[in-house]
Amino acid sequence: MDAYYIYVGLALAFGLFMAWGIGANDVANAMATSIGSGALTLKKALIVAGVFEFAGAVLAGGEVTSTIRKGMVDATLFADTPGILAIGMLSALLAAGTWLLIASIRGWPVSTTHSIVGAIVGFAVVAVGFAAVEWGKIGTIVLSWVISPLTSGVIAYGIFLSIKRLILVRKNPFKRAKRYAPFYVFVAVTLIVLVTMFKGLKHIGLTFTTLEAYSLALLLGAFVAWLSRIAISRIRIDDNARRQFQHKRVETVFAILMIFTACAMAFAHGSNDVANAIGPVAAVVSIATQGSVAQQAGLPIWILVVGGFGIVIGLGTYGRRVIKTVGSQITNLTPVRGFSAEIAAAFTIVVASGTGMPVSTTHTLIGAVLGVGLVKGTSAIDLVVVKGIFASWLVTVPAGALLSIVYFLLLRQVMPPL
Repeated sequence: MDAYYIYVGLALAFGLFMAWGIGANDVANAMATSIGSGALTLKKALIVAGVFEFAGAVLAGGEVTSTIRKGMVDATLFADTPGILAIGMLSALLAAGTWLLIASIRGWPVSTTHSIVGAIVGFAVVAVGFAAVEWGKIGTIVLSWVISPLTSGVIAYGIFLSIKRLILVRKNPFKRAKRYAPFYVFVAVTLIVLVTMFKGLKHIGLTFTTLEAYSLALLLGAFVAWLSRIAISRIRIDDNARRQFQHKRVETVFAILMIFTACAMAFAHGSNDVANAIGPVAAVVSIATQGSVAQQAGLPIWILVVGGFGIVIGLGTYGRRVIKTVGSQITNLTPVRGFSAEIAAAFTIVVASGTGMPVSTTHTLIGAVLGVGLVKGTSAIDLVVVKGIFASWLVTVPAGALLSIVYFLLLRQVMPPL
């Protein structure tokens, strides 16, 4: 029984540390575009992100958490030594959290998904050998790391071009913004509600039929779009005003819309990236409770709450440095560009979360930011900053693996047997 409390206590402590790192580093991917474009102040962004990151982690984080928890290593190879698997998961949490702390201090926007997957692979290879790693699933996840930034970049490019053609190049751009901007809000809100219905609320005992879910999503999307139309209609300007002045007011409209997309992005981020902290915690708790690696127990809601809490604390205490890198140093972001990037990234991440595919929020958001930047060509992008970001991505996987190996060898010597 003493061993049970030691393992569960360390799992919670290391899980909180890892979740803190997610908040301190990866949260930039949820809020940096809003801050960099001037749509939200840092203080307001922290409040918005705190609420919706937590909600996403608790309501919609269970599906992708099961992939991290069960899909990275072949648990059957640890059937005779479940305690070794538990120690390995503890090592992975501590290693990934350590790397995120280092990266956050340096202002590097690294992938928390890369960090934890590299850490899990590291201890598994040392503990059992290369056969312990589910290389097929790892390959699928690695493929998603390539596909997700490309997908979000193409979508962001398309969204910005649609706004440009429907609104910005027209004779009366502000009038056109009043007409079309609520449609983009409708799409974003409908998407978030759908993933909540299908993948989130089942964790708190609420289920919906397909018809009910789509009906509710469409109604809520329409309602929020209606509210946004009311808010936009209160901005008054003369239709004959100069185009430059009208364009400024269009940016004001999209700054308002970015409040909605910031909420969507924070929810999507919380639902997807909570798995990186809570998946290994769930594995350790399951092993400590059952004494085996079967892991048939459902994911307790309180574990998701722990992950959501840690993310919020990390965001509030140390999120500013990475926010600055992503929000203002890659390319010049306006509310229109930031909106395009956010809705594209949110779409990509929420779909991935709903299907159980753990993608990198970092790759997805930066892909979207690059997509809107490329509309003006490569000259609009700071290639030096981008190269530095790519370099930090390449280092993340081996760093997580090496740290995990070190921690695993140390913990194996001091941890009591289960």
